[in-house]
Amino acid sequence: MTERPLVSIALCTYNGSKFLRPLLRSVQNQTYGNTEIVIVDDRSTDDTFKILTAFAKSDIRVKLHRNKRNLGFLKNFEKAMRLCQGDLIAMCDQDDIWHPKKIELQVAAIGDSLVNYHDSEFISQDNKPLNKKMSDVVNFYSGDQPEVFLLKNCVSGHAILAKRELLNYALPLQGSFHDWWLAYVATNHGSINYIPQCLVQYRQHEESTTDLLAIKEKTREEMEAEQLKREIKWLEICAGYPRNKNPEFVKTLYRLFTDRMSSYFSFALARFMMAHASVLLYISNRSRESKLRSIRRLNWGIKARNLWYQFIKGDRRKVVQPAA
Repeated sequence: MTERPLVSIALCTYNGSKFLRPLLRSVQNQTYGNTEIVIVDDRSTDDTFKILTAFAKSDIRVKLHRNKRNLGFLKNFEKAMRLCQGDLIAMCDQDDIWHPKKIELQVAAIGDSLVNYHDSEFISQDNKPLNKKMSDVVNFYSGDQPEVFLLKNCVSGHAILAKRELLNYALPLQGSFHDWWLAYVATNHGSINYIPQCLVQYRQHEESTTDLLAIKEKTREEMEAEQLKREIKWLEICAGYPRNKNPEFVKTLYRLFTDRMSSYFSFALARFMMAHASVLLYISNRSRESKLRSIRRLNWGIKARNLWYQFIKGDRRKVVQPAA
């Protein structure tokens, strides 16, 4: 009988005492037996480390680490991944609840892919179902086209099971979110696949680093400005990745988005988006008509958008500052 591969569960914590205990129980009770639990605490100031210390004493699989100084979200996950010894690495957030068979089902399904991920159901901060799944918000992707991840992401960190080989290509982590970067790199070097089952209860609350259900109060203009800045920064990172499958495609998209920041009209960007809409907008679960409308709006550069808000709508704030 072939020995089952060791799975490292990489858990990063920071001031997560409010929701930590249910997560730890769900990780500890996984049906897949051959695991190690690598925990890196990023200098929490609440009871998080106290809870983790007690947890480590109760389970010999736990390898608990505490940073000498606060590293921040991304660098803390990078450290945790480097500490993992397993052939497979499962990402873990501090505020979710895992299905008992999460690891078992993912190991069985990963096949030749570098990354396997799954659907998740949303719950509130007080454990109430929100009657919505990740697959209601985005379209999941299986395949080997990194261009799918240039504008949107459908792979959540808590859902990732990655082969150790991926670390050779993905470290050091880039961007703002480790999950988006891992998905992009994995599709540049292999493929990803997903399980259409909800294997995590994904908690939504004000302290979450992501806001998929838009529970944080922001104006439309604020959301648009944040998205524009995030897109430019992300495309810059992707264009600079030295192992892109299709480097000219990424560089062209980055240049066109950058040009839009300092122009009145962006016809070239709209044409490029229209030509490659099936890939670039694959993850969006909006209707075809809605996608086409969003592409047509790209005809207008940021300078024109700012004029609209300032003189037509009477809002003196700029949507986003044009490029220098």
